[in-house]
Amino acid sequence: MDETLNVLVLVDFNDALMNRLKSLSPRLKFTRSLARNANEIPREVWASTDILYTARLLPEPDQALRLRWIQLHFAGIDGVIDSPVIQNQNVILTTASGIHASTIAEYTFAMILAHARKIPLMLRHQARAEWSEKRFELFLPRELRGATLGIVGYGSIGRATARLAKAFGMTVLATKRNVMQPVSRNAYEEEGVGDPQGECVDRLYPPEAIRSMVSQCDFVLVTLPLTPQTRGYINASVFEAMQPHAVFINVGRGGVVDEEALIQALKTGKIGGAALDVFAREPLPQSSPLWSMENVIISPHIAGNTARYNERAVDLFAENLIRYLEKKELLNRVNLEAGY
Repeated sequence: MDETLNVLVLVDFNDALMNRLKSLSPRLKFTRSLARNANEIPREVWASTDILYTARLLPEPDQALRLRWIQLHFAGIDGVIDSPVIQNQNVILTTASGIHASTIAEYTFAMILAHARKIPLMLRHQARAEWSEKRFELFLPRELRGATLGIVGYGSIGRATARLAKAFGMTVLATKRNVMQPVSRNAYEEEGVGDPQGECVDRLYPPEAIRSMVSQCDFVLVTLPLTPQTRGYINASVFEAMQPHAVFINVGRGGVVDEEALIQALKTGKIGGAALDVFAREPLPQSSPLWSMENVIISPHIAGNTARYNERAVDLFAENLIRYLEKKELLNRVNLEAGY
């Protein structure tokens, strides 16, 4: 008889979502807890846990000796990667990468359209009840058809965004670690959302060629995770290579960008504008000059927010649970050496 696997869920999934998970297999025994720290969970629960679903709460290695697999509720691992239980080579780690792809792609195009159609400027004129005599010059848009979008990091978010870009008639360029493998492998993508075969990108560049790529772009989107290799990757030399009208958009991690270099590029007109959802320090300090720049749109790290977040998270977790039971490769498995 196949052994029972104890699954500890530390996220507030509603009863309907929990019942869906419970229906997957009689081998899975679920415990749901809303504990705020590891010590609130009974020792016997930790000791019997085989599979953990969690946002950020993690046990010490000696609390959960049976633990085999951790499924994270979020895509980024920069906040948990140093945890001893994560570093245990006997524990599989998977992320929620891909469940936000659709909503972040929509956010990205909201920002692209806002800049292209001069919406922040329109709102400033509206606030003053001003009907400008120079309205045709002031609000001259940049049409997206024929424009070029550069995507730094062609993962699930980049692929979903590229799909939308093609609908607008844009050229899509992207950086990818292995340009010879445009196909997405063992990554979660909702059907009809992404670009699993790499067909929406017109040209792939290795990370070392980012300056060459951004020099051709009207919009540059950053989707990179934060790792030792990507920290400060978008620096002054990258902004120097961009076109003066180009708009910079970051939905990855703030630490990927040299923020002072970005501020200087915006101040001096080296780039045309920015839309920023993530920052080196969060919340973004009130003293940051980014708040008052008229060519910058700021949002408080909410690009991936959606009312369907938990539903999509359970879609992914259910797929991975089935794969685990069938001894198949799990989706979104983290390579600890790569950092994502």
